[in-house]
Formats: sequence, C-alpha cells, structure tokens
Amino acid sequence: MANIISQAEYQEIWYNSNKNTQYPDPLDSSDIIYSCPEQFGIGCDRYIELRDINLLIRNQKYHDDLQIFCEPYQDEFGSIEFGFNLSANYTSNRFDTAVKRGGKENFLQWELPEQEYNASVDTFFKNEHCLKVDIHLESSDILNNFARCINQELPPDLIKMIEGKSQQNYIENNQLTPAMYLPLQQIINCPFQGMTKQIYLEAKCLELIALKLEQLTKTKPLKSITFKPRDIEKIHRARDILIFQQENPPSLLDLAQKVGINDNKLKIGFRQVFGTTVFGYLHNHRMEIARQLLQDGKMRVATVANEVGYANPGHFAAAFKRKFGVSPSECKAGKKIFET
Repeated sequence: MANIISQAEYQEIWYNSNKNTQYPDPLDSSDIIYSCPEQFGIGCDRYIELRDINLLIRNQKYHDDLQIFCEPYQDEFGSIEFGFNLSANYTSNRFDTAVKRGGKENFLQWELPEQEYNASVDTFFKNEHCLKVDIHLESSDILNNFARCINQELPPDLIKMIEGKSQQNYIENNQLTPAMYLPLQQIINCPFQGMTKQIYLEAKCLELIALKLEQLTKTKPLKSITFKPRDIEKIHRARDILIFQQENPPSLLDLAQKVGINDNKLKIGFRQVFGTTVFGYLHNHRMEIARQLLQDGKMRVATVANEVGYANPGHFAAAFKRKFGVSPSECKAGKKIFET
C-alpha cells in the first residue's frame, strides 16, 4: 500500500520534527544529517552548505511506495540542479510530463525564476535503494563566470541559459560516465572535516559539473567503415591475441600485422565492433579480471597486479581506483563497487 502525502507534510515530518538530526562534523554546523522517519523507511539525507553550492547526499530505502504531491506554486528564485543517481528508481511529473529516473543516470535541471508550475507528484518505489548526489547551485554565477570560455559545441539552449538569454527551462538526462564514479565515491566517503572538507567537496562538485558539461559537448564520431565478414573475423582475432598476450601486449601496428589488417582499419573496427579503443578494451579486460581475483580473496594485491600485467602495484592501484572508485585492498576486503 502506497503512502500518500503532501510536500508540506513530508518536509515537516522529515526536517522540522525529526528527532534524529545529527551533526557529523563538529567543525561545520552547516553539515546536517536527517534520518529517514521510521514510518517511511531507513536511511538519511545529508545536506552540506558549501560556497554557493548546496550539496545533498541521499541514501535511503522506503518500506512502501511513497507519493509526494506538490500544490501549484510560483518559483520566485529558480534553481540549478546537477543530479547524479548511483542507484535509484522514481518518477516525477514536475514539467507536466512523467520522467522516470533510474540508477547510473545523471541530469541537469535548470529552472528560471518567476515560473508558475501546476500540481505535481513524485513517486518513490518500495525497497528500491536510492543513492544519489545532488549539486544545487545557489545562482548561475559559477557558470556565468566561465561564460567567456563557453564551448560552442554545447547544446545551444544550454548556452542561452548560461548567457542569461533564455526564457525556457532546461533539462537534460544522460547515463553516468566512467569518469564520474570516482568523484561521486569521494564525495560520499569524504574523510575530512571543517575547512579542508569544504574545499575538498567544492572541488569534487565542480569536477562533476565539468564532467557533465563535457558529456553534453558534441563530439565528431569516428569515420564509419563498412567491414567485410573477413575483416570482422580479423578484428575478433586481434582481440583474442590482445587478451592472450595481456601481460606483454603487442603494439597497435604489430597487432594489425599479426592479423593482416591496416592499423587504422583495426582502430576504427575495434570501436565499431567492441565500442572502445584497442587498448581501452585491454584495460577494461584487465580490470575486470583483477576485480574477480580480488573478490575471490585468494591472492595478494601485488600478485593480482602482476597477474594482469602491472609490474608496479602503485600504478595498478591507481588504475583500479579510477575504474571502480575503490582501492584494490578495499575491493579485496569486500567494499561494494559501483561498476561502470
């Protein structure tokens, strides 16, 4: 049975009458954790005020479906939100259109001031773990300060928003990119307090904003080639050689010569067949083998590094953390990985 509640009641229960409010950082009174009321579920919302940024880390699970109704209203100030969902499952009809959001997604939602909105409803589903990071900008000043550097390959509507020339709200949804996982994990597991924490988290928020804007930048696709079945076979054979010789892989030119194909054709073919570069594929394969070996728990980290072709354990640890957001030792100890 779904819990149905107004937004005003929801906020009152969560934030104004919540007896389980915590202040995890004795050096920062703006860092507040609101525990989820028992009647709804388990988990918490953590709000941290940074310089011109309000950061929300949401980690919760509801016992039953929860529907939150919002009455028609006028937004005097507007808002800019960069959202990053590691795991979530909810719907919103904020813009009079039902939008379903799930895990491994991100969005940019920019609402102009003085806008009027009809009644809306947000629906959160029971037993769905919601883990997300939301970055709310207090104003557009952060983005406006970089207006002189605007990349003209950004969506034109977004450029208008940044330059203050738009009369329309803006919303853009995409999948999380591999590069986003590490700063998200670093925000969630921030080890610092006080001023150090504030500077660290602000930097990570700006990093995520930069990665989101980079994702929206239009890039020219590689030239497409129509491959004959024999060429496809050669590309698959190149993949097999790469995996077999992963500890001491051949150069791109040597690999192309081994299978009898032009190196440029091999590069383009690998992207078309496997969706990544030749050595991007090798890297992902190495990291996946390493993850499996570490989770099996029978090998030392240094042994696993050597097993997948890394002579330097430090280089291996850095590559593994970039890929999975946790160190090899943390993975071996059972820490959860958010796979990209």
